Amino acid sequence: MSVLENNVAAGSDMIQYVTVLIGGQLFGLPISQVHDVFVPESVTRVPLSAPEVAGVLNLRGRIVTAIDMRRRLHLPPLEDGQMMAVGIEYKHESYGLMIDTVGEVLTLPAHTAEANPSNLDKRWAEISGGVHRLDGKLMVILDVDRLLGTMFTEQPMVAA
Repeated sequence: MSVLENNVAAGSDMIQYVTVLIGGQLFGLPISQVHDVFVPESVTRVPLSAPEVAGVLNLRGRIVTAIDMRRRLHLPPLEDGQMMAVGIEYKHESYGLMIDTVGEVLTLPAHTAEANPSNLDKRWAEISGGVHRLDGKLMVILDVDRLLGTMFTEQPMVAA
């Protein structure tokens, strides 16, 4: 069940999102899924990891897998400026989604969330749990299950 379906099924009137920018596109993560916002430092590359895995880092004593969202969305690397990260948990593991910038927290009515439009960029639709139409822009709802679930199940292990 997607984030959108969960919130509608639960009868939630309002949903809070932490907004982030990746490649100029506005994305929203339900605030209930966000544990930390931080500047990733000292990321250690992991040999033979998926291309989207930037590496691992130590965040207050926890080992966190850093996911480069620009690489995940097939966007060019950020030219200048420091990337930020949003800390989440998925299947009892800690992840840091490396993004361009963190925006504000938006509180939006649950009933204004819509399914993905048919013309939504395929890269965004793969990780989206729906959209919210805001004044002059579209906020894509990041679905952590779709984002991380497909990343770690698409690549079967090959015997050597």
